[in-house]
Amino acid sequence: MKLNKSILAIVMMATALSAWSQDDIKNTEFNPVTTGVTSLSITPDARGASMGDLGAATEADVNSQFWNASKYAFAYSRAGVSLSYTPWLRKIVNDIYLANLSGYYKIGSNDNQAVSTSLRYFSLGEVMATDGEGATLATINPFELSVDLGYSRKLSEKFSMGVVLRYIYSDLGYSDMNTGDQTSSASAFSADLSGYFTTFPIIGRNECQWSLGFNLSNIGSKVSYNKGNDPAYLPANLKLGTAFTFPLAEGNNLTFALDANKLLVPAKPRLADFDDPMDYDEALETWKNKSSISGIFDSFKDNFAKRITYSVGAEYDYDQKFFLRGGYYYESKYAGNRQYFGLGAGFALQVIKIDASYMIATAQNSPLDQTLRFTLSFDMDGIKGLFGGN
Repeated sequence: MKLNKSILAIVMMATALSAWSQDDIKNTEFNPVTTGVTSLSITPDARGASMGDLGAATEADVNSQFWNASKYAFAYSRAGVSLSYTPWLRKIVNDIYLANLSGYYKIGSNDNQAVSTSLRYFSLGEVMATDGEGATLATINPFELSVDLGYSRKLSEKFSMGVVLRYIYSDLGYSDMNTGDQTSSASAFSADLSGYFTTFPIIGRNECQWSLGFNLSNIGSKVSYNKGNDPAYLPANLKLGTAFTFPLAEGNNLTFALDANKLLVPAKPRLADFDDPMDYDEALETWKNKSSISGIFDSFKDNFAKRITYSVGAEYDYDQKFFLRGGYYYESKYAGNRQYFGLGAGFALQVIKIDASYMIATAQNSPLDQTLRFTLSFDMDGIKGLFGGN
């Protein structure tokens, strides 16, 4: 029995890359980093996506678990819940999607700590399993799932830190009882460590807000497919960001933000870089057997500058009720060539907030072009207010 991987391969590669030309593939510098469970890197919420996939230092919201969990300690509302939905690679297939549920609750009486959680489900739709002649034998529904729990606390009036523990499950396999051909699922554990600093400088007569943030995410074990024969690194990542908010008028604010990301995963050796195939086999075996922690340090040795991605974005809000956003995401053509604009808007009432985003890829023939995201958020303080709660 053979798994028909035509759609599956496109999905996983397009998640990690986005578009590349034949010239890029032939270029000796083209070597994108690939990981397992690449869905962990997909932006789940519409607000962050519309600003060019950023959020390390923007103001805390209910979806901060993905960007920087330490921001929850500075959240204005005591609790919140959100649900996000993203039809993924809609230009290629119509049954792949990412669903994300996030929430937090501030604990204690000093308004300085919070617990948070999120549940992420990435469905790859239906994939056909075929025999050697291409005849369909079965249909499977591969998916990836993660659930995490976080804690954040203010260490001073301006600085907080947070930690997140995560369980990851990836089921991309199939089995054939007649032939014994089987691919097992994989699971892993990881952790995030984050920090957030915010201050309110006076510029002219205006009180502004300037913030810095970092998030060291998905640091943990490898995922091992095919009974350990195909280990893969998790998409460990270092995110650094800054954001500046300036009041235009009473109730009108404009925020500018910048994020830089570095995947903490070593690039897989390429046969083209070795004169002797035996040297390549040795390098490949070393790469496979390297621990995830050793891989983090080795990731800084490989074309460091070309491995950094950048996001720049802006958000205008009117009285915290209406929002307009835009941003741009850039990745070197030698590392994957993901380059796109994000646009979006949001509308909030006392209890509910609705956000939407739209992606416009600048790289030719990108499968990520025209990606939509929707986020529905609920403010628990607002709900209590409707029923006369304190």
